[in-house]
Parts: sequence; structure tokens; C-alpha cells
Amino acid sequence: MSDQKDKLKNLKTSSIDRRLSIVKASLLAGTRWATSNATTIFSSDEEKERKRKKALKEQADYLVSEIGKLKGSIVKIGQMMALYGEHFLPDEITQALSTLNNQTMALEWSAIQPHLKNELGEKYYELEINPEPIGTASLAQVHRAKRKSDGLDIALKIQYPGVANAIDSDMNLFRSMIRLTNMVPQTREFDQWFEEVREMMHREVSYDVEAATTQRFAQYLEHDHRYIVPQIIDRYCTQQILCMSFEEGIPVNSPVMLALPQERRNQLGEASLEIAIRELFEWGEMQTDPNFGNYLVRLGNGQDIPDKIVLLDFGAIRQFDQNLLDVAHNLISAGYQHNLEQMVQAMTGYDFFNNIPASIKPDMAKVFLLATEPFSSLQNNPDLPAGVMDEHNRYNWKASQLHSRVMQRASKSMASRYFSVPPKEFMFISRKFIGAYTFMTVLDAQTNIRKMVTPFLRS
Repeated sequence: MSDQKDKLKNLKTSSIDRRLSIVKASLLAGTRWATSNATTIFSSDEEKERKRKKALKEQADYLVSEIGKLKGSIVKIGQMMALYGEHFLPDEITQALSTLNNQTMALEWSAIQPHLKNELGEKYYELEINPEPIGTASLAQVHRAKRKSDGLDIALKIQYPGVANAIDSDMNLFRSMIRLTNMVPQTREFDQWFEEVREMMHREVSYDVEAATTQRFAQYLEHDHRYIVPQIIDRYCTQQILCMSFEEGIPVNSPVMLALPQERRNQLGEASLEIAIRELFEWGEMQTDPNFGNYLVRLGNGQDIPDKIVLLDFGAIRQFDQNLLDVAHNLISAGYQHNLEQMVQAMTGYDFFNNIPASIKPDMAKVFLLATEPFSSLQNNPDLPAGVMDEHNRYNWKASQLHSRVMQRASKSMASRYFSVPPKEFMFISRKFIGAYTFMTVLDAQTNIRKMVTPFLRS
């Protein structure tokens, strides 16, 4: 729990303050960058590249430290760029941005309380609110509270005052920073992706949309005892306050989880994977943020009371059009059959695939076959490494090292340059599955994803 001295007294959202800070930092970084380039004029190509990478890392680290001081939406923008920007940004920049800590410093209660009173009006006095936050992030912090009349245990997600209005100016600041430092090529694809991040940021602060999405997912899962979705308490929701039932649970990466028997870990793994499958095949919308903080586990007793997954934070939901869903279904179906020709045929119906030369597609299809390895079986996939799948088609995620194998295969592939800028929608889906695969690895779960997708592929 944070001490008062660790908290911010206020949040600077003035565009003038923020612009001066970033422009100053960017110009200094750009000057350093130019100086470092000038010192390599007479160096060998290898030495130039080594110095270039070293200078790039130093500039990126410096800029990220400046961004971190500002808090608010610009921190979230940096985090999104780190998560989704690997196809547009140099490694040195994404690595630096990935150090932006989502557990940012909390805002003091003296700054949050007037904001809460203003948002809730007279209803503020119906609640007994703990002034110590139970969670902090770049755009909001969460406080636990009780309703005085009946003791209802609730969580209040309180958006920091001013951050919603600062998004567009912060996006422009981020772009100015990138342009001034000259560290990223300005391409049409980058422009499109940048606008996508802007849209995601605005969705993140739309609490009415998040409330509706939370309620929709609660309906999807209301008859499945393996999941808990917080109940939205409309009475205390506003444009900048999201109120929901408080749900107990432990983090996914807690040591307690790894101490569970293998079978219980397998069941939790299957439950988390099944969500991703149903999102793609049944609901047509997906929670695209793979952050472990979006999940908790409420432990049962290993007998009559089952373990449950608590699903939190529905601010990053993405809907997909039917055309994209059909393409994704066909790719997974080809992986399920582990059929190269079928995978090549599945790579159509979307501009990204239609623009790839036919001669390149088989090479790219092999990468997709490897990525969909968990959907295959011992019977149809002779390429499965020993010990990765058992006779019940349970996949050993930790032993498989699948993500690194896919990345290694893709980088060696003739088609690697066509992977450079995949459609953003595919990036959301791939990020979701990378997150799910990582979830399995952390849990050390062995799960049969094949049986989950079978009903959808055979219907």
C-alpha cells in the first residue's frame, strides 16, 4: 500500500505544460541523435550499426523517462505502442516503451475526493469509500467502497480528471516526439496505426461503452459456473466513474497458482482458452488486451467448489466484421487439419493475403501451420516435437516454446517481409492468442484446445 508521500498531489493535463516538456525532451534527444550519427562518419559499417543501436536505445530510454513523469493518457499511448507497435517501431523503442509501468503513482485522496463528489452528487454520501486505492493505472485508479444502507461491496473505477480531454493533444505530442527525434520512418501504415491507437484511447475512456460491454459478457457467461463477471451498479456510474461489484481473487501469476495440482491448473487453462475461442467463433468480439491484470482467480477447494476465473476490464473490446471472422476461422480450420494446401487456400479474401504473390504463400502457410500447432493432433501432425502433446491431445504450452519457434520460423521465411505490416485486426487476434498462450505457460497448464474448436468447425 502506498504512503501519502508516494502519491501525486495533482495531475498535469495542461497541453501547454505537457507540450513544453515533450518538445524539450524530443529536441534534446534529436540533437543527441544527430551528434551520435556525426561521430560515425569514418567508422566501419558494423561499428556504425553498433553505435546507431546504442544511441537509439539511449534516446528511447530518455524519452520514456520523460513520458513517465507526465502520467495520464500519454503513458497509456506509450504502453499501447509497446504492445502493438512491434511492426512499426524499432526494437529499441518498443523495449523502452514496454518499461512504462501500468502501476503508476496514485493520485492523492485530496485530489480524487472533490472529483468523486462532483461526479456522484448527493449519492456520494451513500457510500463509505476507502481513500487508499486498490489499483492504479495511467488513466484511472480503483477504490473499494461499501454502500451504507446494505453493506454492498463495490469497486469504483475513477477516471483521472482531464485525461479524456487530453487524449488528442497527447496523441499529437507523441507524434511530434517521434517526428522530432527522427527515429521512426513516417509511412502510410504508421499513420493508419497511429489513428487506430487514437481510437483505442477514446474507447478506453468511454465508461458507458465499457459498462454495456461488461453487462453483455456477463450475459454470455451467466450459465457457466467457471467465470465471474463483475455486476455493473448503474446508480453510481457516470461518464468518469465506473461502479461494479467488488470481486475477490488472486493474480494469475501468484505462487499460490503454481502450487495447485496439475489437473486444477489444466482446468483453469482450458477455461481461459475457451473464452478466446468463443470470442472468435461465437460472439464476434474480443477482449484484446492480454494483460494478466485483467484476470483474477477465485480458488475453490479442489472438490465440490470449483476454481473460477474473474474477468475484469472490458475497455479494450474489439468487434470484427464477418469477412475477417471467416478468414480467421478458415486459417484455424486448416491448422486443425494440419493441411498445407488448405492453409494456402485459406489465405484469401482479405487485402493483406490477396496482395501476396502466389509463389510466396506456401512458405507463409508453413509459418501459420506452426502457429496453429496446438489445434492439430498426434494423428495428423508428424512435425510435433516429442513430448509436446499427449495421447489426449493435451498440449504442453511451457515445453512447446511455441511463440519463440514461430518468431524464429517467420524471421527465416522468404515471406518475412510480407509479415512486416499485417492488418491491425489480425494483430489484435494474434495478440489475444499470444496472451492466451503466455497464460498457459505461466500456469504450466496442459490443455486440449482442439476439442474446444471442434464443435464450431464441424457445424
